[in-house]
Amino acid sequence: MIKRPEEITKEFTTILDNHLEKIVQGEVDDFLEIHDVAEIMHIHPTHLSNTIKATTGKSPCDICNEKTITVAKSLLNNPEQTIADIAYKLTFEPSNFTKYFKKHAGETPSAYRKHKFQSHKNSETLTSK
Repeated sequence: MIKRPEEITKEFTTILDNHLEKIVQGEVDDFLEIHDVAEIMHIHPTHLSNTIKATTGKSPCDICNEKTITVAKSLLNNPEQTIADIAYKLTFEPSNFTKYFKKHAGETPSAYRKHKFQSHKNSETLTSK
């Protein structure tokens, strides 16, 4: 049987995932704040934050940032989308997106894309030999 803290954490991540998908689809244009998620879940924001931290060891903000970077990387894997288009899709100004991505991913979006396609080319070269 699932315990209440794990249930809260699961519901939190589901709400985040669904909301990020709506952002990517252009259905919404703002990220949820912790109090927004808490309101959806009918619990106090402090209780939500404390529960997430206790069950995952991470703050809700850290989890949101990780999920946003995962989505950003997925979008960056499509070379037909410009970095600026991806930034706007994720509700960022392009320069802010670059700073945000570098802070949370350790490299700029263009460096990530360059490494991604460089390693893809290298693996194609290896498999064709």
